[in-house]
Amino acid sequence: MSTFLTILGFNSAIPTVNSSPTAQFLEMEERAFLIDCGEGTQVQLRKAKARFSKINHIFISHLHGDHCFGLPGLIASFRLLGRETPLHIYAPKGIKEMLETIFRITETHKGFELIYHELESKKSVKIFEDNRLEVFTIPLNHRIYCNGYLFREKPKERHLNMQEISKYPEIETCDYHNLKLGKDFVLSDGYLLKNEVLTTEPTKSVSYAFCSDTRYLETILPIIENVDVLYHEATFLHELKEMADYTGHTTALEAARIARKANVGKLILGHFSNRYHDLNVFTDEAREVFANTFLPKALEAVKIG
Repeated sequence: MSTFLTILGFNSAIPTVNSSPTAQFLEMEERAFLIDCGEGTQVQLRKAKARFSKINHIFISHLHGDHCFGLPGLIASFRLLGRETPLHIYAPKGIKEMLETIFRITETHKGFELIYHELESKKSVKIFEDNRLEVFTIPLNHRIYCNGYLFREKPKERHLNMQEISKYPEIETCDYHNLKLGKDFVLSDGYLLKNEVLTTEPTKSVSYAFCSDTRYLETILPIIENVDVLYHEATFLHELKEMADYTGHTTALEAARIARKANVGKLILGHFSNRYHDLNVFTDEAREVFANTFLPKALEAVKIG
């Protein structure tokens, strides 16, 4: 089950003809997650041929418009498409008041349940978990309360070594589950068969970290350490570090330093200021520190792991 990240938008505050504000569609363990929802997100979802019905969980980093103004329209479209499944929204405190006010004034009738998970903690907390994966907040330092999100697959089951298992008739199909969980097998004569003989290593679990608007922040390093892919905002080049600090943003050089110190597999930059017309200057700066740095490509599905 492959994990794919489709970057729907990676621009900063103002949409352009060729780029949209922040939004991402993450497919992991047969689940579909929407991360941020800037203006025009549902159009980008259609261009990406993403199935609206698969999105049951939406994660909003903060309540600046370029990260959430597409959400009311998306929810309204869900209703028009006949959605009945509940929709979970994880976002800073205030998201419920914002959306419900819009729905009340516009007399928008949702037709399905919205479940709000309003976030306030300044520490990393687990906000979603099922039997296959878990999601944690990544507390950031922006002008208003803001989180990134860490998506991590749980350890996978071990693979059965059927060639070895077939040597022992006592091992039945009903025993396979315990073997996949790493348990040893005891034969009727008391002989212990070690699990590593009967199974092979599991497929490596993958992880993805999304770091939205933030100043340079090393406190996130323990949270994102060793992730397969890190998306980190890089609004400015380092020559404008003073402006980055003032506006609550990061430079390309700083994002690369975070990637190197966290030992991530791959860095994708985003949230570029409109002052830059050639985005290659961002990778030029970042690769001096972290070679495996890339620019996002709108609507491209990036395989993680």
